[in-house]
Amino acid sequence: MLDEARRRALIETAARSVIDHADELTALDQAIGDGDHGLNMKRGLEAVLADLDSLAAKPLPDALKAIGMTLVMKVGGASGPLYGTLAMTLGKELPADPTRADLGRALGVAIEAVKARGKSEIGQKTMLDVLAPVADALTHGGDPAAVASAAAEATIPMKAIRGRASFLGDRSIGHMDPGARSSALLVAAISQTAEKAL
Repeated sequence: MLDEARRRALIETAARSVIDHADELTALDQAIGDGDHGLNMKRGLEAVLADLDSLAAKPLPDALKAIGMTLVMKVGGASGPLYGTLAMTLGKELPADPTRADLGRALGVAIEAVKARGKSEIGQKTMLDVLAPVADALTHGGDPAAVASAAAEATIPMKAIRGRASFLGDRSIGHMDPGARSSALLVAAISQTAEKAL
């Protein structure tokens, strides 16, 4: 049962996992982007934590929609709309007490929404390259955290096709995509907390 205490733990653990790695995300983004991914994500997720009491009191779908709105408003660059779309779509698609199958299906729908918002596809060195294998793992079996970590690593040899990194062409090869890394951090934190909660 996903009660208020467990919702609070999920939101707080996920937010802190990215905030604690903000410097790493910034360094990754300095290599192939405009260097603000860590700071932007930190700002957005600190705003989420500032509203933690109210968010944890809401049913999961409503909490996710509210988190998505906060990310759209507070996170700059491309990440705000993309992560906001991800969270809001999950909020629309998930029941209050989701099963693993619910999570896999909802993430699949959310990935399509992120693709449409970012005009991007899997294989273009973006957060989608982590989210898609995670949806597959949720649906067909597998450890989402391990899958996410491996998928983020797999963006290193890829050439960026979308986003700021695409301007670098071949020079984007050899660097992990910052959005893929932040997605992997979120998946790992949510997976580990949800195992205890679900």
